[in-house]
Amino acid sequence: MGMTAGASAGMPPVKQAEVGECYHCGLPVPSDSRWQLVIDGASRRLCCAGCEAVASAIVAGGLVDYYRHRDSLPESPREAIPESLASLTLFDNPGFQQGFVRPIGDDEREADLILEGVTCAACVWLNERHLARLPGVTAVHANFATRRARIRWREGSGEGQAQLSGILAAVAAIGYRAWPYDPQRSEEVAGRERKTALWRVLVAGLGMMQVMMYAYPAYIAGDGDLSPWAASLMRWASLLLTVPVVGYSAAPFFQRAWRDLRMRRMGMDIPVALGIGSAFLASLWATISGRGEVYFDSVTMFVFFLLGARYLEMLARQRAVRGAEVLGRLVPVFARRVAADGSEERVASNELRAGDAIRVLPGESVVVDGYITQGRSELDESWLTGESRPQRRETGDSVLAGSINRGSPLSVRATGVGDATRLAGILRLVERAAAHRPRVAELADRIAGWFVLILLLMAVLTGALWWQTQPDRALWVFVSVLVVSCPCALSLATPIALTVASEALARAGLLVTRGHAIETLARVDHFVFDKTGTLSEGRVKLQAVHLADGISRDEALQLAAALEAQSGHHIARAVLTAVSVVPLAESVTAVTGQGLRGVVAGVEYAIGRQEFVAGLAGSPCPVSLAEASSDVLLVSSGRWLAAFSFDDALRTEAPMALERLRAFGGLSVFSGDSQAAVGRAAAQCRIEDARAGMTPEGKQQALASLQTAGHVVAMVGDGVNDAPVLAQAHVSIAMGGGTDLARQSADIVLLRDDISCLPEGVRIARRSLAIIRQNLVWAAAYNLLAIPAAMMGWVSPLGAGVGMGASSLLVVLNALRIAR
Repeated sequence: MGMTAGASAGMPPVKQAEVGECYHCGLPVPSDSRWQLVIDGASRRLCCAGCEAVASAIVAGGLVDYYRHRDSLPESPREAIPESLASLTLFDNPGFQQGFVRPIGDDEREADLILEGVTCAACVWLNERHLARLPGVTAVHANFATRRARIRWREGSGEGQAQLSGILAAVAAIGYRAWPYDPQRSEEVAGRERKTALWRVLVAGLGMMQVMMYAYPAYIAGDGDLSPWAASLMRWASLLLTVPVVGYSAAPFFQRAWRDLRMRRMGMDIPVALGIGSAFLASLWATISGRGEVYFDSVTMFVFFLLGARYLEMLARQRAVRGAEVLGRLVPVFARRVAADGSEERVASNELRAGDAIRVLPGESVVVDGYITQGRSELDESWLTGESRPQRRETGDSVLAGSINRGSPLSVRATGVGDATRLAGILRLVERAAAHRPRVAELADRIAGWFVLILLLMAVLTGALWWQTQPDRALWVFVSVLVVSCPCALSLATPIALTVASEALARAGLLVTRGHAIETLARVDHFVFDKTGTLSEGRVKLQAVHLADGISRDEALQLAAALEAQSGHHIARAVLTAVSVVPLAESVTAVTGQGLRGVVAGVEYAIGRQEFVAGLAGSPCPVSLAEASSDVLLVSSGRWLAAFSFDDALRTEAPMALERLRAFGGLSVFSGDSQAAVGRAAAQCRIEDARAGMTPEGKQQALASLQTAGHVVAMVGDGVNDAPVLAQAHVSIAMGGGTDLARQSADIVLLRDDISCLPEGVRIARRSLAIIRQNLVWAAAYNLLAIPAAMMGWVSPLGAGVGMGASSLLVVLNALRIAR
């Protein structure tokens, strides 16, 4: 096993690679690892199946030069990315792009990238603006919380076109690194960020403690008590210990500030770099000249506290986004495909096709959507349902990709693979949510950018005024004003809260797919529900058939089934299950929300609402059929044939869930079902505003009337008929088991078909909006109080650094309360 890809006749003798680390990713190789691959003539040890799959794709695509370029770089080859344009062109190879680049139309491409080096909202803004100016780039959306960027470009090398290598090079040109996104790489980058940040904090902490030891004698000694020689020695020793703190620990502040200045952008690191740099240079001059005060202790303490706060903020942010990243790792890279003769072969998951048979052993994940053809077991579907207990599944039951087999071996027939699985659809919705930036976040970013410019002008003006009155304190005041009011807390206030809220909502069973959804859901004061598939279970059953003269029950059902066979509606499934033989219908046309028309055995028929079929019947509906309280009627040209009544059981959790929602606003039911069916459901749920027999257009108009009356409306639905009204609502919520169109139209998707999570979702959204407001108020109040105090000389640079770091940390910790 293992030495399949890349091994061929005529290759040079195989050399045994070192055992210690994975050749592809650099992580330790487990002692029992069987994964290995012949790369560039040597057998390379790999840590897992994922690395083997990626490395196999690189070798199979003729891209072994990637490893040669990587290994020739001076830094660690596992952390390096080829940064010369010649090396980056490897990313333009179609075979290499297959796993992460998506075609959009004829010439457009789209890819998700990890941005390494992003530390604040200003970094996101800079990357977006810089990449958006590139010729051929049509859209850029970067997310601060997840460090991911979605980029769309017109593929090619001509004018108005771009290539992925050029995009990666453009990112590197402004001091960042971009990687093709995959969950494993994302976790590696996050781990590397944590390790580097921790080292910077440790160096700053060690330097701070030593410098404070040398500064202590000067603090306790009175004037003249410390000899000039001793004082000079303490200063030089403090300088030597401060240099690593400023040169290594604080280096990112200077790098990012310089980058912002080159890009003519007022970033948040500029005032920090100015404050650290000016205090250090003033202390350096005082040490060399022997005149003036030194501030090495304050510089090291400021750097330590600021880095410590940012490190804690990083940990909180990464923990908040880790839940969404886990979804991307649910489906394994390889699967066991079963051939027609019963033999098994291990294949890459992306090679599977609908109709393939696969084998799922205990402890393995299902890689496809499908149904069980043999076996009985228990499946962990907690990624979707939130239910921690495994669910029993047996032959004939459906299974979903990402579920974990906790019992016996299963044979599964695939019905959906790759991007066609429900898990892939949820991931696309998660990615769409990441690409949407709420209005409140955009406003905070714009305010922060202007705030930095105003802050610099105020600091310079304040320093000049103090220089005229008390020159010995001017530098201190200048540095304090710069540092105390850095708008990090303002920029963190919204994105970190929304990230934590999205994770909390996902745990509750609601998947946020658009950025504005949380903010809008928190303000909703009226909830509108569809009935079938939303308040009810959606398992419609045929209750009664009312016949006109001259037609039998079987004949009426067969004609109805012939037309409904080409519909995916709940009623169609109920009709089809009631017949054994379905005649062939021709020229079938459907009118959304009304019914179907078609030709069976040369005769034209129509089935649907009374007003829809009446035109073909050409006469008033017979009293016997009109009084049947039926949902659907069947007619032929010039003749009324039958009426069908259906029943759909109410969800057991619906009455209690709606009772809890009543505390947040009004309730309505908009349904296309008969008045009798809607009335029964409304009575059980104690809903007074229950409207039946509504078309999609009617639902949309009724919902618009509620909005005109001043209500903020949420619409909950599940079917194709609900797509227009979902789009009309302020915030739309789709059932997880509903149609693809309903889910794509919705701002929030229920991960499981259970509306009992809605009240909890509203509570989380309201709590989130309240905490966002608290964060924004705190950030504004802090700056309104801290800036005047610093300008008056009441705040030292050390106090400013502690205050700024503490304000950012407080914002993050307050946001984490959402998840409690």
